Amino acid sequence: MSTDTQAETLGFETEAKQLLHLMIHSLYSNKEIFLRELISNASDAADKLRFEALSNAELMEKDSDLKVQIDFDSENKTITISDNGIGMTRDEVITNLGTIAKSGTAQFLESLTGDQRKDSQLIGQFGVGFYSAFIVADEVEVRTRKAGDAAENGSLWRSKGESEYSIEVVEKADRGTSVTLHLKPDEQEFAESFRLRSIVKRYADHLSLPVMMEKQDFAAPDEGEEEQESQGAEANAEKVAEYEAVNDAKALWTRPRSEVDEDEYKEFYKHVSHDFEDPLEWSHNKVEGKLEYTSLLYIPGRAPFDLWNRDAARGLKLYVQRVFIMDDAEQFLPLYLRFMKGVVDSNDISLNVSREILQKDPAVDSMRSALSKRVLDMLDKLRKKDQEKYQIFWEQFGQVLK
Repeated sequence: MSTDTQAETLGFETEAKQLLHLMIHSLYSNKEIFLRELISNASDAADKLRFEALSNAELMEKDSDLKVQIDFDSENKTITISDNGIGMTRDEVITNLGTIAKSGTAQFLESLTGDQRKDSQLIGQFGVGFYSAFIVADEVEVRTRKAGDAAENGSLWRSKGESEYSIEVVEKADRGTSVTLHLKPDEQEFAESFRLRSIVKRYADHLSLPVMMEKQDFAAPDEGEEEQESQGAEANAEKVAEYEAVNDAKALWTRPRSEVDEDEYKEFYKHVSHDFEDPLEWSHNKVEGKLEYTSLLYIPGRAPFDLWNRDAARGLKLYVQRVFIMDDAEQFLPLYLRFMKGVVDSNDISLNVSREILQKDPAVDSMRSALSKRVLDMLDKLRKKDQEKYQIFWEQFGQVLK
């Protein structure tokens, strides 16, 4: 089989270049977020595949066990984060990795001040995503194939995070995406099992997707074992690596409130909002009866840079029976509560729902009324119990409510 694998070199668009530069120079004090962002992307890819497979089961390609896998090579100083999610076509790779298809990007870049601390907060709020890999890596490779495409239609994207990247056609047997980071000389601590596991536990325990790593034997070798090493090398070469889930892999909102601690709620907020800062307040609630749904609502600690942009994406993450449906379901809260973040998981909405159907569904109207009331109750309680926090809220969002 012959495939034209010639690499094509393309330039990053101007805004992507600016964001890359900011990322590398403003976020080094919080380096480990690169892993949170890449795992979060993998989780989104799995969610999208699960949703698409509802109407086309063949996309699962006889591999419905969705997961993220992290491998590292201490000798070559690389980390690879792989998923078997939806994957990308060549055009999607160029759109997602070479440009920033996000409204308000220019406005965001104009709002930067040059003050590193303030700018890092703004960047975190904007959502750093994939580009955070360049905080710790001096070169990044992405291999990907879209679910349902032929193996020879894979793509390999490479960049050193400067002004350009290359892309070529490659064969990729498995669907999904793998991101390989070639670590900078002073970031090699990340090519260690213990370091990676501790970051995964911190940032990914709330995800429903298992994050797999190779089982490690942490026991110290006995004396004399060196002699057996050469004899065992051949056997080890044939041994298939055993993997284990490092995180709890249970969607946080499905757990009873009594089993979720404050830090977990805060980390989950950072996952759904891509904010670096803690939320001011949250409310986790399960409704049973005529309508059945679970909501986890957060009041952010600061206003987003595009709060006054009426076209900006807003709304809650919508799940139906724990299956991800869409990111910005704005039908569940009125415009004046557009700053709220969170998740709603319903048992009463159809799995093949669309944005148009949501607008006409009476169950959605009932949920919208109840969720709006819940947010206003949260604010009233906050005003009564913590004047200082309420003052912060009012300074950030008061104008929206007036």
